[in-house]
This record gives sequence, C-alpha cells and structure tokens, in this order.
Amino acid sequence: MIDIRDVAVFLGLDVGKGEHHATGLMPDGRSVVDKPLPNSEPKMRALLDKLTAKYGRVLVVVDQPASIGALPLAVARAAGCEVACLPGLTMRRIADLCPGEGKTDARDAAIIADAARTMPHTLRSIELTDETIAELHMIVGFDDDLAGEATRVANRLRGLLTQIHPHLERVLGPRVQHPAVLTLLEQFGSPKAIRRAGRRRLITLLRPKAPRTAERLVEDIFTALDEQTVVVTGTDAGVIVPKLAKNLAGLLDQRKELAPDIEELLKSHPLSDLLTSMPGIGVRTGARILIDVGDGTAFPTAGHLAAYAGLAPVTRRSGSSIRGESPSRRGNKHLKRAFFLAAFASLSDPASRAYYERKKAEGKRHKQALMCLARRRVDVLFAMLRDCPFFEPQAVPQAA
Repeated sequence: MIDIRDVAVFLGLDVGKGEHHATGLMPDGRSVVDKPLPNSEPKMRALLDKLTAKYGRVLVVVDQPASIGALPLAVARAAGCEVACLPGLTMRRIADLCPGEGKTDARDAAIIADAARTMPHTLRSIELTDETIAELHMIVGFDDDLAGEATRVANRLRGLLTQIHPHLERVLGPRVQHPAVLTLLEQFGSPKAIRRAGRRRLITLLRPKAPRTAERLVEDIFTALDEQTVVVTGTDAGVIVPKLAKNLAGLLDQRKELAPDIEELLKSHPLSDLLTSMPGIGVRTGARILIDVGDGTAFPTAGHLAAYAGLAPVTRRSGSSIRGESPSRRGNKHLKRAFFLAAFASLSDPASRAYYERKKAEGKRHKQALMCLARRRVDVLFAMLRDCPFFEPQAVPQAA
C-alpha cells in the first residue's frame, strides 16, 4: 500500500484528450485546486511546482495511466511528485457510493482525489518501467491487433465459403490460414474456377507451399466439389474471396515480420531465460507475461496473481440454497489467454500431461482441465519469479 502519511496534497486527475480536470485535496478534505488543466507540459508543470512549493509533498493520482494519461505522469515524475493509479472499475464502484447520479469530469476528479485521501489501499503504484518492457508493450499490442484482425477476416472468409459451398468450406475452413489454401483462394476464388483449373495445375501450384499434403488436399477439394451439384446464388461473385484471402495473407505476413522483433526484445530482458525455461511459454506468451506480470513483486501471493489473470474461481454462497464455485468473468483477458495457451502448449511435458489427465479423471472437461492446469502453473511461475530459479522438470511416477 502507498504510504500517504507525509502527503500534503492529493491531486486527482480525470484525464482527457484535450484537457484534464484537476482536483486537489488536503488531508483534512479541504480543496486547494479545482479547475480544468490543459494537456500541456508547461501548464501542468506550473501547477505542480506551485503546489509543491506552497504545501510540500504532492501525490498525483490518475484513472488511466496509459495513452492519454502518460504525459501527466511523466510531467509529475519530472516535477518530483509521486504518482499512483486508481483503476477505472474501482473508481466507478466508489462513484456509485457517492451521492448524485451525474457524471462530470469535476466529479470524477474529486472522487479520485478523495479515494486517494481516505482509501489508499485502492491505489496501485506505477513503477517506471524499463525501456525494453515499454517497447514490448507497444509491439505486442500491435501484434494483438493484427491477430484480432486476422481472426475477423478468416471468419468472414469461412462464412462466405459456407454460404456458397459448405462442402468446400469443410475442407478448406480448418486450414484457411495455411499459405497453400490462401494461395489457392487468391488465384481461384470460386468453386467453378477451382474445378476449371484441374488437379494437375492445382498440385503444381500448392506443392511449394505444402510439399507433403498437396496431392491429398487437392483430392479432398475435388471430392467436396463433386458432393454439390447445384449452384448457390452469389457463387459467381468471385472477386470477394480472392480479396479476403489476399488481405488475410498480408496480415499473417505482418505477424511473421514482427515475430523476430518481439523475440529480440524478449531476449534482451534479464527474465527472458527464466520465463522461457518453463514448458509451454514461447516468445509471444512470454512477452505478454513479462508485460503484465513483470518480476512479480506487484502481487503478494500467487493467489493474487491468479485473481488478476482471472484464473481464480469465484465462490458463490447464500445460506443453504446457493453453494458452488464458478469461473471468473473478470481479470486481465490478455494475460488469461496467455496462461491458457501456455498450458495447452505444455501438454507435451510429462508433469503437465499427468496433472491434466488427473483432472480429466475427476470428471472435468477439456477446457476446465486446462484452466486448472493454467492455475497450477501460476503457482509455479510465481515461485520462479520470487526465488529466481529456472524450471526443473520433475519425474512423473509411472502407474502400476
């Protein structure tokens, strides 16, 4: 928890694109400033210098530390002030307890300042991240955007194939992101064009992209084409499928170009070897864990880290009628996905596979068992970050 014993002014900033609203409160609740503040370094520095010279220690609290809140935090640090963050969800819950139903910048800034003054346990410290993590945050965020856009285009492409030829979609849909399939759809965007090209031409086209499966893939395609004899309306609009395939191929190529940059940045961090020593943690998942978890000092226990990632179950009890636990719907979605994918990739490890099979034997489904495995791996990762040892594989006892 942030120490507020010597704080003279609690300055709450409701950050905005053009201007912020600043509300400053003294420890006894008296207001010392309440006005709009332009999003300009000279104006913010002048206000902070004035408050520091007149009152002493100033604690600057924002609700959004990233994007539009980055400049106020940088100016506050340069002015010698301490900074903290009141998470947006916490701020909204506190606002619901305050009188009034209106939502204004002045009210939000006052709530932020008063929460920092009366409830310091709700604040989160904002450490000055090193340059490597800052660069990783930007490049991994761009990679996540590309992945989301690639998923959207792939779903649109599969939906269009399902509309015009369901049998062909059953063959190409699961492999829609394969370079061979994208090359095929980009050059021959309709079932009629694919059939007209012929088997030999398609095999010659696909063999450089899929040397081992080109012939089998072509046979599956023509088998699917023979199963549908009618022509669905809209099938001849063959300009859409090639454009979608070209767009999807471009997005996947951009992700491939980003992968070496992410790997290079990850290797330059001291915790890189420790993270990647754990089975299932690769370049992208390791970068995401490093961005959101860091060295783990922000979490008192492994349970806190699991709750932050949304992997800790939520207990619901009310008398004798409602008793049970359900998966959490909250938490850091990106971090939860990284832990889930890392758990799935770790099934080749004997210890992880044994834990997964034990949960399956208890009656859990595939995803439930993977979530349990991801939660268990959080404990292991937290211990590794705390004690700084590399992962050591454990012998799994053989069943009789």
